[in-house]
Amino acid sequence: MTARPFVPWPDARLRTAAAPVGEITDDIRAIWADMVDTMEAMPGVGLGAPQIGVMLQLAVVDCSEERGKAVLLANPEIISASDDLRAHDEASPNLPGVHARLKRPAKVEVAFTDHLGGRVRQTFEGLWATSVQHQIDHLAGRMYFDRLSRTKRDMLLKKARKARE
Repeated sequence: MTARPFVPWPDARLRTAAAPVGEITDDIRAIWADMVDTMEAMPGVGLGAPQIGVMLQLAVVDCSEERGKAVLLANPEIISASDDLRAHDEASPNLPGVHARLKRPAKVEVAFTDHLGGRVRQTFEGLWATSVQHQIDHLAGRMYFDRLSRTKRDMLLKKARKARE
């Protein structure tokens, strides 16, 4: 397959909720394959379809050290989340050059449709949990910096603008 270009911030698609996926077809599997290639080319640990301009609820996550263990998710939803939080520096290729430290639940249970079309539940922990939550935010039209205070968000966006100039 092929790596795809990223939609640059502030493209409106990054603020638009993605449409649910119906049947898992070969076309959907091809999008997932491109998403994995794109994620690996970054390199990164996850990617939501709107980041490459595909407005469907599709995500890929691979936080394995050896790589090649991508979890393919369609229509993911968080079923439960731990009270324990995990801090991690998050960033996005849609807004390069900046990052922010966020705290998210350290463990989440997620329901999603897998590559075979079955609805499954899977528990994600640590970096996997952070990445899955980050991608679900993308599918809802949210960016990681939306979770910052207004002051921190404004500072981050100002820094990103300066980096682009």
